[in-house]
Amino acid sequence: MKPNILRPLSPHLPIYKPQLTSTFPISHRISGAFLVTIVLFFYLLCLKIGLICFTYENFYQFFFYSSKLILISVEITALALSYHLYNGVRHLLTDFSFVELKTKFYPFVDGASIAAKSRGKL
Repeated sequence: MKPNILRPLSPHLPIYKPQLTSTFPISHRISGAFLVTIVLFFYLLCLKIGLICFTYENFYQFFFYSSKLILISVEITALALSYHLYNGVRHLLTDFSFVELKTKFYPFVDGASIAAKSRGKL
C-alpha cells in the first residue's frame, strides 16, 4: 500500500471553521499575554524612573499629564483585563459544569456580548 504524499499527516487548523469553543481560549491566552507584557513594561518603567513616582502627586502628574497615548494604553489595558476576567469566569463555569455551553449559555457568550460587558456597555 503506497501512502498518499499529498495528504497531511495531521489535521490543519485552516480547514476548520472558527468556533466559540476554540476561539475563546485563544483570545484568553492572547489577552493574558498582553496583560503580562504591560505589567512587566510598567515594572521596568518604574525601575527606570526610580523613586520619582512613589508619591501620589508625581504619579498622577506623570501618567495623566505626560501624553494622551498613555491614557489610550490604560483604556486598552482595562479592556483586556476585563475581557480576561469575564472570559475566565465563563471558562470556570463551563469547566465545573455549572453551565452547559451549547445548551443554556451559548447565545450569551458570543464575542460581541463579552466585548460589550468588558467595555461596561451591557
